Amino acid sequence: MLNGIILANGKSPGKSVLKFLFNNDYSCLICADGGANSARKLNLIPNYIIGDLDSIKIENLKYFQKKSVIFKLKDQNSTDVEKCLNFMIKKKYTNAVLCGVSGNRLDHTFCNLGIVLKFFDKISISIIAEKSFLKAYKGIVELKTIPGETLSIYGFDKKTKIRSKGLKFPLNNIDLPFGKRESTSNMAISSSIKLVITGGPVFIIRDFNLMKKNGFI
Repeated sequence: MLNGIILANGKSPGKSVLKFLFNNDYSCLICADGGANSARKLNLIPNYIIGDLDSIKIENLKYFQKKSVIFKLKDQNSTDVEKCLNFMIKKKYTNAVLCGVSGNRLDHTFCNLGIVLKFFDKISISIIAEKSFLKAYKGIVELKTIPGETLSIYGFDKKTKIRSKGLKFPLNNIDLPFGKRESTSNMAISSSIKLVITGGPVFIIRDFNLMKKNGFI
């Protein structure tokens, strides 16, 4: 099973986050274009730098020239993050963690959330942003939790139904269409929760530091 990190050009995580991932089998660091600027600041050497290279600083491009494998892809029909994901899929990666995909540009953040859905059937994607950990799920899902842990669940259409066990506010085969209903700040009441999700995928957002502390990642 191959796992990799994509570092995009948004707000960079702390080095401790990336170090944690490196120590947990996410050994490959791929920078999406300007994400390489963040890698340089963090004193990290990416395995790959992929994108149209319009955001990476010239001095950083020169610095990484002989240290990283660099692919310049001019395709304007896909974002730099999508280019990285397509590369990972081609190389048979199973899991991707996206970092630096949120920040000052709300449109970029929104686009990157959509990418999780766009690639859902091709590769397992998680997002770490600030203190949050986001992942999309479908089917029968069992998650290790601790009593009192906060989880938020978001669906996208009326066709997707969710049943839950182990949540303070049960979901009894209901839909959570985006912009109409959501399960924000629900709470685990046991050491695990079970979800049955039919239709499309849903987002579950959890506290990254809590997950890290309890070995849930």
